[in-house]
Amino acid sequence: MSKAAPAPRGPADRPTSPHLQVWRWHITMAASILGRATGVALAAGALAVVGWVVALAMGPDSFAAYRALLANPVGQLVLFGLTVSLFYHLANGIRHLVWDTGEGFDPKTADMTGAAAVAFGVVAAISIWAVAIFSGVH
Repeated sequence: MSKAAPAPRGPADRPTSPHLQVWRWHITMAASILGRATGVALAAGALAVVGWVVALAMGPDSFAAYRALLANPVGQLVLFGLTVSLFYHLANGIRHLVWDTGEGFDPKTADMTGAAAVAFGVVAAISIWAVAIFSGVH
């Protein structure tokens, strides 16, 4: 008669899940991580909008100071990053809506839509900023 394998005694005896070092990076993995990261960035961006509204409510001096903060190079980089985040998150959300219909799970399609969402985020942000700069709004 054979003996049964001993039951695991604790967490150290249990197998561990694969981690990022085990998986080969691919666009769908990056798109998933970017979707979460842009969601966090947009939540932080909402705080920047709240700051803008509060500065506006506090009067012209506060608003001018907040506007100067956003106009410096770091502020501009943050605003551009938020613009990319907004457009990428929009495209990735549409991608997920299509997935909710049961379509787009084929690996080639998933890769293509992930790359398209990234490209859309970057190109749309550059386009919006170019229009703002060349129209004198910026």
